[in-house]
Amino acid sequence: MELFHRAKTIRLRSHHDKYLLADDDGESVNQERKGASKRARWSVEFVEDSNVLRLCSCYGKYLTASNSQFLLGVTGKKVIQTIPKRLDSSVEWEPIREGSLVRLRTRYGHFLRANGGLPPLRNSITHDIPHRTSHKDWVLWEVDIVEFQVDPPRQLPLVDSQASEAALGLMTSEMMSTNISKLKSSDSFTIGSPPKTDGRSIYFMIGDDRGNVDNDSEELFFTFKGASVEELTHKLVEETGLEDIVVCSRNPLNGMLYPLRLHLPPNNVTMHIVVVRSSSEVAKGFEEPDSPP
Repeated sequence: MELFHRAKTIRLRSHHDKYLLADDDGESVNQERKGASKRARWSVEFVEDSNVLRLCSCYGKYLTASNSQFLLGVTGKKVIQTIPKRLDSSVEWEPIREGSLVRLRTRYGHFLRANGGLPPLRNSITHDIPHRTSHKDWVLWEVDIVEFQVDPPRQLPLVDSQASEAALGLMTSEMMSTNISKLKSSDSFTIGSPPKTDGRSIYFMIGDDRGNVDNDSEELFFTFKGASVEELTHKLVEETGLEDIVVCSRNPLNGMLYPLRLHLPPNNVTMHIVVVRSSSEVAKGFEEPDSPP
């Protein structure tokens, strides 16, 4: 449960290196490589006095373990999106940590499972108890925290008038000490930013054919521990699901895009980049010798 302690919005990546996505029909779910899609985002709701949580899709519906059979002859049952009249155990999942990964278990002992193999099983999501050793990793998920919970403000207790001055001084000292400890702690974070870890923070957006981005869209981010443009490009292929891309930065003077070719900025400085397809109009312009950098 500690993996989700500060999570407000998450992505779940399966053993097949694909993300749990809410289908745009608002009912079914599957797994795809489109990690940048809003459909890969799930809001986390904690159930009071328990070790379970609910996951809500971008369509406002809950990830639900249904009783419907997925396929004849297949033991797994469908996982869907629903808005139940009453929030019951079908929308509750218990996280069970396994190293850096997690399994999500229903109240009835089944696990959220990302299926591989041949169609129609491939890319489907069911809940089941894996009986075959070769399928045991299909119920393991990597948790990417996209947005963090905001800590509620600390409330000071009321004190009587005679002790107010001394108590206020004591509490102020205590709060300052707590804040300093938080700043020194590796668990401290800035709202809207990833936790401080080794590596650099990469914020990215996907550009259209001319390199333009939707200004209403939110930048996505991840922590990158590599050292080269080639490694960063490979990581962004995984994050975006696009296969043939060019990683670009924006000139702060004229706003024009230019491709990253040689080195990343030193000292793990945070980067804001734009990803475009190699076949796009703006990428083809990079190949022209007279194009501005």
